[in-house]
Amino acid sequence: MKCQSVACIWSATPPSHRATATAVLDSPPTLYTGGSDGSIIWWNLSSTESNPEITPIAMLCGHAAPIADLRTCYPVVAFGNEKKDSLTNGGGNSTSGYYGALISACTDGVLCVWSRSSGHCRRRRRLPPWVGSPSMVRTLPSNGRYVCIGCSFVDTVHVSGHHSTDPAEGGEGSVDRVSQQRKPPKCTVVVVDTYTLTIVQTVFHGNLSIGSLKFMAVVPPTEHREKHSVVMGDLSGRLQLVSILKDPHRDGEVGTGSHKSSSQSGMTVWADELSEGGQVLSIATCGDVIAFVLQNRCVFRLLASGTTIGEISFEDNFICLESKSAQSHVIGGMFLESEDFGSELNNDELNELFSKKFSVWNNKGFAVVYTISFSNSIFKSELLCEIPSTSHPHDVRLSVCLIQLNCYLLRIDSLCFGVEEPLQWKPHITIWSLHSEHDDHGKLCLQCRMLGESSFFVDWIANFTLLQEIEGPAGWKNELSSKQSSDPSSTSVNNIHEDDYNYGCVHKGQIISSSMVISENLFAPYGIVYGFFSGEIEVVRLDLFHGLTSHGNSPRCAVSSHVSRQYFLGHTGAVLCLAAHRMVGTSKGWSFNQVLVSGGMDCTVRIWDLDTGNIITVMHQHVAPVCQIILPPSRTDRPWSDCFLSVGEDSCVALASLETLRVERIFPGHPSCPAKVVWDGVRGYIACLCRNHSGTSDANDVLYIWDVKSGARERVLRGTASHSMFDHFCKGISLNSLYGTVLNGNTSVSLLNLPIIDDGSFSPSNLNNKEKLVTLSNVVPGITNIIEPNTSQANVSKGISVKPYLSTQSILQSIKPSIKCYCPFPGISTLIFDLGLLMFPCQRRESTANGNDKADSTNVKEKVTERPSPRHINIDDGSDMHGSMTDSMEELDWIRSLEECLLRFSLSFLHLWNVDCELDNLLITDMKLKRPENLIVASGLLGDKGSLTLTFPGLSSILELWKSSSEFCAMRSLTIVSLAQRMISLSHSGSTASSALAAFYTRNFAERYPDLKPPLLQLLVSFWQDESEHVRMAARSLFHRAVSRAIPLPLRSQKATDQVNLNSLIGIRENEHDKLNIEGTSANGLHSDQLLETQGISQVEESKILAWLESFEMQDWISCVGGTSQDAMTSHIIVAAALSIWYPSLVKPNLAMLVVHPLVKLVMAMNGKYSSTAAELLAEGMESTWKACLGSEIPRLVGDIFFQIECVSSPSANSAAQNLVIPVAIRETLVEILLPSLALADIPGFLTFIESQVWSTASDSPVHLVSLMTLIRVIRGSPRSLAQYLDKVVNFILQTMDPSNSVMRKTCFQSSMTALKEVARVFPMVALNDTWTRLAIGDVIGELNNASIRVYDVQSVMKIKVLDAIGPPGLPTLLATASETVVTTAISALSFSPDGEGLLAFSEHGLMIRWWSLGSVWWERLSRNFVPVQCTKLIFVPPWEGLSPNSSRLSIMASITGNGRQVNSQENASSVSHADSLKLLIHNLDLSYRLEWVAERKVLLIGHGHELGTFQL
Repeated sequence: MKCQSVACIWSATPPSHRATATAVLDSPPTLYTGGSDGSIIWWNLSSTESNPEITPIAMLCGHAAPIADLRTCYPVVAFGNEKKDSLTNGGGNSTSGYYGALISACTDGVLCVWSRSSGHCRRRRRLPPWVGSPSMVRTLPSNGRYVCIGCSFVDTVHVSGHHSTDPAEGGEGSVDRVSQQRKPPKCTVVVVDTYTLTIVQTVFHGNLSIGSLKFMAVVPPTEHREKHSVVMGDLSGRLQLVSILKDPHRDGEVGTGSHKSSSQSGMTVWADELSEGGQVLSIATCGDVIAFVLQNRCVFRLLASGTTIGEISFEDNFICLESKSAQSHVIGGMFLESEDFGSELNNDELNELFSKKFSVWNNKGFAVVYTISFSNSIFKSELLCEIPSTSHPHDVRLSVCLIQLNCYLLRIDSLCFGVEEPLQWKPHITIWSLHSEHDDHGKLCLQCRMLGESSFFVDWIANFTLLQEIEGPAGWKNELSSKQSSDPSSTSVNNIHEDDYNYGCVHKGQIISSSMVISENLFAPYGIVYGFFSGEIEVVRLDLFHGLTSHGNSPRCAVSSHVSRQYFLGHTGAVLCLAAHRMVGTSKGWSFNQVLVSGGMDCTVRIWDLDTGNIITVMHQHVAPVCQIILPPSRTDRPWSDCFLSVGEDSCVALASLETLRVERIFPGHPSCPAKVVWDGVRGYIACLCRNHSGTSDANDVLYIWDVKSGARERVLRGTASHSMFDHFCKGISLNSLYGTVLNGNTSVSLLNLPIIDDGSFSPSNLNNKEKLVTLSNVVPGITNIIEPNTSQANVSKGISVKPYLSTQSILQSIKPSIKCYCPFPGISTLIFDLGLLMFPCQRRESTANGNDKADSTNVKEKVTERPSPRHINIDDGSDMHGSMTDSMEELDWIRSLEECLLRFSLSFLHLWNVDCELDNLLITDMKLKRPENLIVASGLLGDKGSLTLTFPGLSSILELWKSSSEFCAMRSLTIVSLAQRMISLSHSGSTASSALAAFYTRNFAERYPDLKPPLLQLLVSFWQDESEHVRMAARSLFHRAVSRAIPLPLRSQKATDQVNLNSLIGIRENEHDKLNIEGTSANGLHSDQLLETQGISQVEESKILAWLESFEMQDWISCVGGTSQDAMTSHIIVAAALSIWYPSLVKPNLAMLVVHPLVKLVMAMNGKYSSTAAELLAEGMESTWKACLGSEIPRLVGDIFFQIECVSSPSANSAAQNLVIPVAIRETLVEILLPSLALADIPGFLTFIESQVWSTASDSPVHLVSLMTLIRVIRGSPRSLAQYLDKVVNFILQTMDPSNSVMRKTCFQSSMTALKEVARVFPMVALNDTWTRLAIGDVIGELNNASIRVYDVQSVMKIKVLDAIGPPGLPTLLATASETVVTTAISALSFSPDGEGLLAFSEHGLMIRWWSLGSVWWERLSRNFVPVQCTKLIFVPPWEGLSPNSSRLSIMASITGNGRQVNSQENASSVSHADSLKLLIHNLDLSYRLEWVAERKVLLIGHGHELGTFQL
């Protein structure tokens, strides 16, 4: 499991966004817009109906190509509301957020499914290359889990709903017709399962019978069609219908052959064109009616017959005359939902067969809504309402699309100011009501009312005030100030576009063309580099390690005095690519250590000294813009380790050296600019994938593989084989990569551009030590350069110790970077904090401090010194290389200081500032956190395969993620609380601030904002067995704090539901903790009202609980932590079991009975993540909860556990897997925790089982040792429970010491003696002599006429004597008033004499001491005689002060004189059952008595630590 938290750093320039696709989801209303750059913006519609507002919440980053289409889907279809509720996990009242999801497709073939609640990417996959480029996505009407994707092989695919006024984009139809004459267009239509993103059916694959695919729809079955059909259309209005032959959720197959022939047989073609009216601009379907939108009219036809039923002409309507410009024309149309939007139906419309609302809009944003109807061959259309066009300056480029959301119509305008590159697009969204309204004179007003609009730049403008005083290139500050003067809240359309115009006048120097994060030192990023369209480069330093100068100093997080921003000027065109590299070798005549490589539109590659800012050289190996810089991967041999690749639009790839500053290789001859270039440094090859730009088929995608050393072209692959080989090539690189990805070093290449490969394929443990050191030498710079990025080479000779560098390498050689960084889009920097990697080095440091890794560290240091490092620090010949203990401690202190810096850096970016000012000040003053004041920081969520969900700047957007995503709340809270607890253990000076920080995210944050989502319980329990103790503690504390609000709905009792509703109204109060404590005390049994509720539990509710326990599909958190469906099911079991034990009053009463058997199965599964947790829960709730559920199954469960222990511990298992870490950890939990609790639950059954194992199991089996250790734990934990079975316990221990079984005796002797000593220590009625050769055990509880003491020889484990302890000699009727069969305490304490020849026994019942004085000869002579031996002497003990007369401790004299009261346990036995009296005796059993010898014939009686009397024998 991975807990990764994301911090996003936004640039000062808002991102450009040109909407190419839209989708909506309701409950709550949400809009998604896909952009031409691959980004998707998530917008929320405010719930205020009077003045709703669209606000951007987050950017969804999963694509690197234009978004072709967006659609809503239902990855897990729930039938009926009740099933939806039962599968919904929630801390809130609304469960509709889990109903739908968003699927996005880009032209590059990548599909993403985004969660409705959190916006997080659940699944990211790429379609196979034979499918083509996706252009349209349609959801199947019958099953929302499946979508139909239409793909084409035309390079310039049509994007549905996107239109532009650019004349250059208008000649699409003529080009398409020319291509139709040359070759039939190729198309693929596939059905994809949105849960797995796999193709389940190929509906069509081949050449179309019509023109190029421009429109697609899925129509449901009708009287004329028995199956779903896919309708495909071209620009001429010709249609091709293909039936979907198979039900997607039955036996879907992936393939083309069989489906191709079948689809052709089910195909229908409507070849008649709509000759009049020009090209078809849009097609819309509704049932069996299809609408063709042309420039001057809209034609409606029936799909079944192809007959025209009517049309709407735009010639007489001002939708075409709305603008005098010739460029104004209709561009789109759609059917609206069938709700009544305020218009009244006429009486003659009651018998209509078809009645719908239809909307049409033009390229200026003007839209009209018609009411159309068709009945009895009569077609009617009536204008319902209209939306006015947008007003904007004439030089503004505009893109318009409309979409319906409930009773609103949303218009998405994409505005672009300026006619030259770069084009900066801004989205502007308006909300229009579809209700017809009346004006002041009572007349019906056709114009719709605008209800609200978007505010895309409000938070950016607010954040600009923090950055205005920063120095930069001339003119920037004035431009920023001008943006702040706009009024985004105005409702006037003209004012809005004046603001847009001001935005469009922003100097192009502010528009970012490329960016990257410098993070090459394995610790944390220390700089962000921005490349601008103006050619300038800006470096923003984070200054993490400023002040950490040597291992003797502690880190200082004070604000640095030097300038944190640096500018590089030289490029004359836009900077398109960036890379930063630290030199490995020695440059000839150069003093630079870290270089910045940049490529731009001016066709040059410039190399800069990153420390000084000076230009090193300018390279001219390309004659076209340079679009990529590729760095050498880790483990690359010299001299290639100091080289880089530059990719130009001239179709050439060049290899240049940073040592010689020359171009060493040129790889020419590519058919186009390589879209993707990767470098395999281990094998010495470069792979260049060139995408098809001919627009005819997929056979022209070409992969070139080059040999780096020789410069020769090794292989050329075409078609689908090129993609398969490229993916295989990338997997090999990721296996050798230190970062576990194909991305090498610090470059501006986005991970979204790289192939999608499986995560976690790389493990550093697979490398040997030498390979690890080689890897580090390429990536880890000198420690002085890590500490001070601005330190020059001259400082190296000042005698700074090399030991911190060596110690750092020895400790960090086997871990990954804990903070990963990359830029998904230019100007957006992301920092991904891995909690496991942040915490794991802490544990390693502690083991190193204890000396466990000293030998390993020494070997590592020797290997480091063998490798020459001429650029690093010079080591003095007289230095002590062996090191002293003082130096080692100083190095470890330095490492701890470095770790403190790393944790402070993480908390600075992850903490939510400006929520609690008092806490913020405490963190700055006490914990020394460095607030990122000069940066615009937001939050984010990591998705599948490198996808990201990044919130926009501003507290409202970040809080929206806290309010909508339980997964985000759990992961972010867990990370911060764990880091805060770790800071307490590292630095006690900041413990107050750390505790306050942990308390804020555990409790105070939710109290301040009651509508926050509670942390997801399933996610928290998945970290209960984390390697780090701090993570485990944080996960459990967050679980207990959030449980009252986060109980899943199927498990929630009515009491918990009422409490959640109450908390939603009044917030969480302080008395909640007290309520939970009261509920926790009721865990020993169900209340009476619960018992009544149990009787009323229906089978429907029980089935809901079982369905929730077995559900695994509808879990967004699984992809957040990198889990599987098995993790989903097991976490459900863990959550249900924990709630049954700790909070029984908050869950349904029968939950324990339903979850106990899945919990037992989970224990037996030996799952490394959850079995230990399940065993702990089973042990903790055994007495209070599970014992009543399991009953007679406990002995069988004990047997199963012993079987698992024997399997894990067997020699064959150890030989098969030497490093069986997980089973060993589970074995410890089973032995140390679960078995003792099971033994206590059924002691007779447990003792019977372990006795049977003596003869049925191998003599050297670990079962016997485990049995002995379990007995010891039970004796220490609950000795009274074993009191009545003391004989069986001793007999078992003696059997394991049987001399006749030498193997068992040798295996168990030490543990057996330990168990015997423990029995003698805890139970005073068991005694061992001083030489451990004789053992005496007396009856703890027994009948008055049958009490005895057994004496054993320890060496032969044989019973040698029985001593009579029935009563005093000569007085057989002394206790005649009491029944002789009453069970009571018999022997309270035993003790052998110092010489071992005598035995002393004290009985609390009767207050008497018995003494047996027997010689050694007598012992030997009577060793075979088991006739009970009477005592030699009897001493009566007088009652002492505090002895209760109402207990069983009555003296014999009280019985003789008749003053005995009838309140003792013997006389009350008639009124209670035998079992109850036995429980009472065990409960009152006193194990504090001791007999100590103070002289040869004198003994001291002690009880409860007090001396009760001394007696002479």
